[in-house]
Amino acid sequence: MRFLIVLLIVSLSVVGCAEKPVLAPPSPEKRVVALVVKTLTNPFFIAMEQGARRAEKELGFSLKVKSAAQETSIEQQIAIIEALIADHVAAIVVAPGSSVELIPVLRKAQDQGIFLVNIDNQIDADASQKAGLRPVPFISVDNVKGGYLAARSLAAGVDQPTQAAILEGIREAANANQRKAGAEKAFAENPLIRVVDSRSAHWKIDEGYEQTKVIFEAHPGVRLLFAANDMMALGALQYLKEAGLNRVKVAGYDALDAARKAISEGRLVATVDQQADEQGYIGCVTAMKLLRGEAVLPVVLVEVRLVTKESLGS
Repeated sequence: MRFLIVLLIVSLSVVGCAEKPVLAPPSPEKRVVALVVKTLTNPFFIAMEQGARRAEKELGFSLKVKSAAQETSIEQQIAIIEALIADHVAAIVVAPGSSVELIPVLRKAQDQGIFLVNIDNQIDADASQKAGLRPVPFISVDNVKGGYLAARSLAAGVDQPTQAAILEGIREAANANQRKAGAEKAFAENPLIRVVDSRSAHWKIDEGYEQTKVIFEAHPGVRLLFAANDMMALGALQYLKEAGLNRVKVAGYDALDAARKAISEGRLVATVDQQADEQGYIGCVTAMKLLRGEAVLPVVLVEVRLVTKESLGS
């Protein structure tokens, strides 16, 4: 009898210990997923956060959103990821400002057991391999196709020799180079169009203004201008308005509300909707799949949509 009583006491003690929350493994649904974007001064990344919040609500994880001050603040992005490593987040969904410079800190995160998902701008595959970074799932759009569609809308109907120019994003970013390549492809399809200038305005509205001024001071005959994002396009439109250059056709990229308004008013020819909210949403869903040990696709491309006055019904 004494043996049975002791056995019962020991059994109850074990059960009691097992029921303590501190000993239970953490639930994947409650793990912290960090979304690291370039900046929240650009409405594009605000939409990306909204998509991530939708995933958070549906899947029940805890979302931590971090951003640098500007899209060119690469060192700040690196410092943010360093801090997230120290915080032991479960996963990082990152839209890197540079396709190369963030690779060492991402390798550090990966070595600490943090799952990574790359959205928007793809990290460089060759540099990743050299640095020992294991493959990271990528969610974005076909930026070559988007740049092509936007520039083709500018080239439509050109039947006489015409000069074109391009406002590029950050040249260290793969998506910037891809959009430029798409635009060049569209312009090259019409032998009457010649690209006479291409300058980086680093995704910024103020630099879009300044670089447009430089372009037109050097090439006053430019009639077509593709900007690789809407912020630069809006800066270009402001300069063109002040300079009285109302014969220039401009297209942007991102489908910001201000760009849609400019299209409806006839000041902008087109922009490209790359569904930033879907990129944020799918990025976080992918992170949760990784945390649960589920298989994920190495690349997911969200469809791009050309936005014009016709598609807006204006």
